[in-house]
Parts: sequence; C-alpha cells; structure tokens
Amino acid sequence: MPVNPSLVVGFLTLSAVLSAIPGPSVLLETSRAITLGRRSAMWIVLGNAVGGLVLLALVLAGLGAIVAASAKLFIAVKVVGACYLFWLGVSALLSARSSSVNEPSAAADVPGRTSWARSVRQGFLVGVANPKSIVSLMAVLLQFVDHSRGNPVLQMLVIGLAGGVVQALIETTWVCAAGSMRTWFLGRRRRIRVLKASGGVAMIAFASRLAIERP
Repeated sequence: MPVNPSLVVGFLTLSAVLSAIPGPSVLLETSRAITLGRRSAMWIVLGNAVGGLVLLALVLAGLGAIVAASAKLFIAVKVVGACYLFWLGVSALLSARSSSVNEPSAAADVPGRTSWARSVRQGFLVGVANPKSIVSLMAVLLQFVDHSRGNPVLQMLVIGLAGGVVQALIETTWVCAAGSMRTWFLGRRRRIRVLKASGGVAMIAFASRLAIERP
C-alpha cells in the first residue's frame, strides 16, 4: 500500500471536521438548495469538487509553495478571490431586493432559470477563490506523508483524492438537509428574501475577511 492507513484516517477525520463547518461553498450550496432545489445545488457541489481537484493539482505541481513564498503573488490571487466572493454577495443582495413579495411563492425560483453549467462554474470559482486553500492544503498534506513508503507525490495524490470524496459527501449532506427546508421557505416570499439577503451579507463578510487577512 503506497500510503499509511492510519495517516489517511487522520486526514479524512480532519477533512470531515473542516467540511462540516459552513464556509463559502456550503453557504452557496445550501442557499441554492432552498431557493432552486437540490439538483441545482448538486451541480455546485460538482463544480466545487472540480475546483478542489485543481487546487490539489497545483499543490502537487509545487505552485502552492510558489504562492506561499511570493507575498505579491499571494496578495494578487487573494484579491481576485475576495472580489469574486464580494460579487456573489452583492448579487444575492440585489436579488433579494428585487424579489417582489406579491409574486407567487415559486415564481421567481424556477429550477430551469439557473443552468447546470452556470451552477458548476459558480461552484468551481468559489472552490478555487481562496488562495489560502492552496497553501493550507500543501501544508496539511505534507503532515500526512509517510516518507518511509516513498513517492510523497503519489501519497499526497491518494490522500487528497480521498479527502475530496469526504468533502463532497458532507456537502451533499448539507444540500439534502437544506433541500428538506425548501417547502417551508417557499411558503412565504419574505423568508426567501431574508435568506438571500443573509447569504449575501455572509458572502461579503467572507470576502472582507479574505481581503484583510495577512499572508
């Protein structure tokens, strides 16, 4: 076996704990599950998973170390990520403001209005928007490499993929839980508006924190 089973279990446990804490991806997925349904939200989960694979590839290619070592590059990537999260937050606020209370309960939330391609793209961009994820992933993965088993890159690949599967499963659980609340939210248009506005504020808060954090 190319990896140490006990180290893999340790990494999966850590991944499960971190994935269970709501972040930008979970926030986007759960709000989409409530407003447009589970199917639309699962496309976001898929996009986020693809984004995670890209981050893993960057780490394995050594680009995570380059970003970590270059303060200017880190800041540049961080600003881009913060701007995208800020844009998502503002979009959510504008959507909440434009929603009319007099509209039928589900009139503005028809699943077909958000294509699967757009959902995948949004999930992907949120998944790779935080440059700290690259640096953190690189630092964390290295701690679970057993050098006595050789080929650290292969070990990081196997462990990283396993962690990605766990993350996707937990995010799917979040989506299913949020989807079960869809009927209650759609019962009153005001609830949807509050949900969108809250999600927008949270996204802007994530963007602000990302922008002011030091490398």
